Amino acid sequence: MIEINSLYKSFDDKEVLKGINAVFENGKTNLIIGQSGSGKTVLMKCIVGLLLPTSGNILYDGRNYVAMGKKEKMQIRREMGMIFQSAALFDSMTVLENVMFPLDMFSNDTLGERIKRARFCLDRVNLIDAQKKYPGEISGGMQKRVAIARAIALNPQYLFCDEPNSGLDPKTSIVIDELIHDITEEFNMTTIINTHDMNSVMGIGDNIVYLCEGHKEWQGNKNDIMHSTNEKLNSFIFASDLFRKVKEANQ
Repeated sequence: MIEINSLYKSFDDKEVLKGINAVFENGKTNLIIGQSGSGKTVLMKCIVGLLLPTSGNILYDGRNYVAMGKKEKMQIRREMGMIFQSAALFDSMTVLENVMFPLDMFSNDTLGERIKRARFCLDRVNLIDAQKKYPGEISGGMQKRVAIARAIALNPQYLFCDEPNSGLDPKTSIVIDELIHDITEEFNMTTIINTHDMNSVMGIGDNIVYLCEGHKEWQGNKNDIMHSTNEKLNSFIFASDLFRKVKEANQ
């Protein structure tokens, strides 16, 4: 579980995050949503340590990340997995070598053990047959699945996903969503997803934090959204005719 307490972040005289309080639960897909400029990317960067908050606390299962020294933060980072907006694979490495990369960097296992773990992760995302291919030889959706396999190679407690469906068609996006959701439950990870994909929100939104102009405007799950009376949330979520009709059908 990750807890955010009274988190503020300013750049010079511009306050971007304004007293955020939120809880991201383990075993659930936790989504951060909001329109451009709402602060969701800055919040994600603060949580993973890429930005230092102006004030406030970030607790990883009770451990205050903000107050930690360099050595302690390094230990927390080893418990994290990351899936980037682009798959961020190494073009010169095979699929198997890409998944092995974090194992080669941080694991003390033998080469045989690292290969076995990488193959297990590839099998989990149904890509074991592509292990000898290079990223340029597989589709964008397959590349994202390789990125997921790499992210879970070190068996992380915390998984962070930045727009994991970016650039994917709707059908492939659903596959990626369901895969992330299933792996989160299977390994009981705390997964946080930064997204603007409303299909993801309504499909795997176990816990959703909606930011508006730097404030946490609303928190709930995909079912709560259908009955929300928050005007700002409704304006954001149901901007399209499709989602508005879905809400009306559920009322």
